[in-house]
Amino acid sequence: MNCYAAENSIAESGSEVGKAVLGGREGPEPVTQRCKNCGGQSRPVSRKTVILMLKPELLEQAITGTYTFCSARDCPVVYFEEQRTRVFTCDDLRGPVGAKVSEDPIPLCYCFGFNESHVRAEIYRKGTTSIPETIARLIREGLCDCEARNPSGVCCLGEVNKAARRFTEGT
Repeated sequence: MNCYAAENSIAESGSEVGKAVLGGREGPEPVTQRCKNCGGQSRPVSRKTVILMLKPELLEQAITGTYTFCSARDCPVVYFEEQRTRVFTCDDLRGPVGAKVSEDPIPLCYCFGFNESHVRAEIYRKGTTSIPETIARLIREGLCDCEARNPSGVCCLGEVNKAARRFTEGT
């Protein structure tokens, strides 16, 4: 997956960075299924992503199947197999999922390691953050691997921009 659409340029404004990188859209793709556990929104995710997120002792359980990511914060289910025969929860993963945790560090960017505390601290110090622009530049250079590294299987820049706006408005 390449987050950067070559025909788009990155705007200077932090609120426009994600739209430029993502071809005018921010956030996840349309919902395809609802989580069996909570009924929350979900989206397809590659089996590769699931396998890369799971603890080693669970890898064999995900060798086959088509998976979906549940984004509901209060639901412990992260991935479920489309036929709903296999379910993986937060406890089954090697690390935290930003959409599922509410205490720091809350991951935002899995490719380059930024979390909410990085954005919050920079805004506190400078009144603004350059983190979205930094990520956008690295994306343009082809250095991201969101499809594999982000548990949701999509580009993080929309979530990074949302966090930056939320913290900027809160100051």
